Amino acid sequence: MKSARRTTATAAVLATAGTLVTLTAAPASATVACASPVFKRQFYANTSLSGTPKKTDCDTAIDQSWSGAPVSGLPKDNFGVRWTVTRDFGSGGPFALDATGLDGIRVYVDDVRKIDLWKNVSTTVKKTADVTIPSGRHTLRIDYANWTGAAKVKVTYAPRTSADVDKVKPLVPTGTSVSYDKATGKAKVTWAKNKEMDLAGYRVYRRLKGTSFPAAPLATTALTSYTDSTLPVTGETYYYELRAYDKAGNESTGTADQPVATVDRVAPGVPVITSATGEVRPGGTGTGGLKVVWDQVAGATAYRVFRAASENGTYTALGRTELPSYLDTSAAESTVYYYRVSAVDAAGNESARSAPQRGRIWDNDPPPLVTGLDVTPTEYGFELKWDKSPATDLRYYTVHRGELVGDEDEQVCYGGLVDYVSPEETSYTYTTLPDGDEVCFFIDAVDDEGNSANKWSDDLAKAVVVTELDMTPSVVTPEGSPLDLSVLEAEGDEGNRLTWSGLGGGAEPDGSVQGFRVYRWNPATSSYERIADLAGTASQYVDTGARRGTTSYYWVTGVLADGTETPPADGWAVTAPASV
Repeated sequence: MKSARRTTATAAVLATAGTLVTLTAAPASATVACASPVFKRQFYANTSLSGTPKKTDCDTAIDQSWSGAPVSGLPKDNFGVRWTVTRDFGSGGPFALDATGLDGIRVYVDDVRKIDLWKNVSTTVKKTADVTIPSGRHTLRIDYANWTGAAKVKVTYAPRTSADVDKVKPLVPTGTSVSYDKATGKAKVTWAKNKEMDLAGYRVYRRLKGTSFPAAPLATTALTSYTDSTLPVTGETYYYELRAYDKAGNESTGTADQPVATVDRVAPGVPVITSATGEVRPGGTGTGGLKVVWDQVAGATAYRVFRAASENGTYTALGRTELPSYLDTSAAESTVYYYRVSAVDAAGNESARSAPQRGRIWDNDPPPLVTGLDVTPTEYGFELKWDKSPATDLRYYTVHRGELVGDEDEQVCYGGLVDYVSPEETSYTYTTLPDGDEVCFFIDAVDDEGNSANKWSDDLAKAVVVTELDMTPSVVTPEGSPLDLSVLEAEGDEGNRLTWSGLGGGAEPDGSVQGFRVYRWNPATSSYERIADLAGTASQYVDTGARRGTTSYYWVTGVLADGTETPPADGWAVTAPASV
């Protein structure tokens, strides 16, 4: 309760054109103005609240109790008090009016009576009224009369905020604006305070241009401003929207979008160099430079190219281009360079430099054709020898074996790649089953740039045609052996390994075989000579007596219970000389 104050009219004497004029100030009750939502309070010397108030002041709340005259000039009984306030109720909604006191109380909303307790009582009376107040400005008036005895009055009004009662959305916030600080990259959104008495706060939403606002707000606040320090500095436009929400959970419609064009401080992605290769001038002569190529980077408007003499050396700028490639015309042939590239966007942001990429201009000159190839048939295949290539940038030789194709007038050796030979070597051992076939060989030379002597020369490499030795045994192996034999050539000094199956040999003998016999072909005697007798459980034999550098042929037979042998299973192994 705000206590009443005594007000006294004052007089002023003014001299005007030699005449004394006395002006009397108007009573204080006529000039009192109370800012909403403070009540204007008027005291009357009667219970009808008629005539001129004896005193007018402002009161923040209606909660008074008097045991005598409330203000000077009023009787202790039969007086009246009126409170009025006109305020903005925002979106309005359900309210509760509560009145408690001794003697008469009346409560009005826009001059419509909502509570009537107008009678002389000796005990406290109380009443609550649920009302719906429309949106906008409305006037509350409370009249109180004290007839006799103690005077007591308390009146409150408050929104009903339970979700099952309040279904009214708050008004859309007004006065929304946004400012942007380019130096900090922060945006500040401000707005006017809503008028709702049940307002709980505000929700700030943000979206990227071309997208929708998310379901969850960017921020929630009870203030009338919000500074967004998380706004991306990507040069894109973002929009803000503000919504008010009340204590019942009702949310207002969003405000008009407030745009912010951000500064761009985000560098493009780092380029990835895909190649750095030499360019050949038209006609295939000389060099057109070293071309560096990279993947295009989203958002990049230009690229900067850097070069160094070593991977971890000092990179100097070569140039700038809008294309995802750059031709280094200053690069020398056969010189290794390292390149790095950065991407630049329209705002001038530059990415980190790419990983280094090695590049070198091809010399485009193949090595000379290999000469002096000599092929010697052997018991294990062939021995090849050739002249050393004079090329200083030789990477390796390739050995090719094939067959002659074409008519008698023009035949070529059509062969496949057999093996690679280091540039320090000029010989090669080619193992194969010597059975008298006619074959051809040629050697190709390839340099560091992959230039092939045979592919890039006007002439073809000279091929050597040669016939294999025929190491086939003169004794034909009988058919019908119950055994399957495989032979692996020796590696090192362990000997040729024979493995067989059939006749229940090995771990599960069926009792039908007493043992096994191993034979090896002897070209000198033109016969298979027995070299081992093995138990019936055997399934392997290592021939450590086999000579290296030849082709060994074998028979394996099963020895039956009556001492007879099964037809033999045959196999062979080609072994190169031990020094190879």
